[in-house]
Amino acid sequence: MSKYKTSGVKGPGDNGKSEERKGQIVVRYRCNQPGTIQDVLRQRQNWVEVNDDEQWDFSWSDVAWLREIFDQVYLQEHVRMNHFRNYYELTRKNLMVKNLKHHQKNLKRDAGRTEMMCDFFPPTFSLPSEYHLFVEEFNRNSGSTWIMKPAARSQGKGIFLFRKLKDVMDWKKVKNQIKKIIDFYFLTQDSSRHSEEQGEEAQVENYVAQRYIAKPYLINGRKFDLRVYVLVTSYDPLKAWLYRDGFARFSCTRFSLSSIDDMYVHLTNVSVQKTAPDYDPKKGCKWSIQQLRRYLTAKHGKATVETLFQKMDTIFIHSLLSVRKVIINDKRCFELYGYDILLDHNLKPWLIEVNASPSHSPSSQEDYEMKCNMLDDTLNVVDMEGRLTGKEKRVGGYDLMWDDGPVFQEDVGPQTFGSSCLNTNTNLGCINDREKQLRQMPSRGSCNHRMHE
Repeated sequence: MSKYKTSGVKGPGDNGKSEERKGQIVVRYRCNQPGTIQDVLRQRQNWVEVNDDEQWDFSWSDVAWLREIFDQVYLQEHVRMNHFRNYYELTRKNLMVKNLKHHQKNLKRDAGRTEMMCDFFPPTFSLPSEYHLFVEEFNRNSGSTWIMKPAARSQGKGIFLFRKLKDVMDWKKVKNQIKKIIDFYFLTQDSSRHSEEQGEEAQVENYVAQRYIAKPYLINGRKFDLRVYVLVTSYDPLKAWLYRDGFARFSCTRFSLSSIDDMYVHLTNVSVQKTAPDYDPKKGCKWSIQQLRRYLTAKHGKATVETLFQKMDTIFIHSLLSVRKVIINDKRCFELYGYDILLDHNLKPWLIEVNASPSHSPSSQEDYEMKCNMLDDTLNVVDMEGRLTGKEKRVGGYDLMWDDGPVFQEDVGPQTFGSSCLNTNTNLGCINDREKQLRQMPSRGSCNHRMHE
């Protein structure tokens, strides 16, 4: 059971296609992930949890379970699942970079574009396939710091910084030794029993080598990055929502390049920072994005900060466009992404990675409430109850930022189209008066999240 408690999260069932009970629609759901999402699902009105062997309408599950059911189970048209079939095209680091580079080339080929619209990720190479290209770039920038990351892992696991090619060569030797050990193991086993496992396990793990942002923007001498939530409900046509809340994750240790081996300096993941000797669980290591936006506005001015957040909007949109034709669209699927953004000393935002299963584990009561609200609003947008018209620009804390094209706060007509006065419909880090907005929706209950006594 969660350390925190949520109560009163309501979700009406007016006219959905799920089971009817006494004139009301009942949404049958299954969820194999504990914690915050379970708290939210269990508090939604007329949502009922079912066992794995029972019929369900909604599933919030890990990607391993979804891989199993996509090709083995008949799925009705009305069901909804929290991942697309090949979600990893954007969230696996090597594939994300491959798709971004391809998108960048397409933009350059467009005769009408002279500006660089996709220069928001550092030079990055997939290893081992792009090793020689990496070495060429490395030699052109001698003395630079690079960071090595496993392509398919998260929470800072397997990451290290380096400045010498020797470090990479040593890493390659270790990887080759591991592969030989795995190969030997499978050669000594019954090949008929282990052929499938061998195909998966014997592969050398893919990594990406990325030039390290050596001059990050610092607050009180500490590095931080941003976690931003983007919800995609369709890829064809692309329909994406941006959540107003999020947070900045700080390192507990002052930034310095004098020691590239100290992960408490360079990695801001909470899973890493909470193991630091000086980590204080009561204070934590997070700011809300609203707090960060106020800080930056006070220091740099409103116009500068608005430009910064517009650049982040560009990152979200172009990263999604880079996989729009690659992701297998399925109207039964949606995806909640956790974007990690780093600011450099010039307030330029850089895309670090995109997470397909962003952590819902809370680090404080405030963090728990934010994640409960965000997950609850995710379910509101997915709309199993059928309350939405499809024309909404806002649902709870979500703002529709792309609907087969940019979405503006103003209604765009023949007189306003092309006007420089149009404002994009994004409000990251602005006031999230979600309760006021939700009260305008029919039969919407209140949300009140509180800790256990």
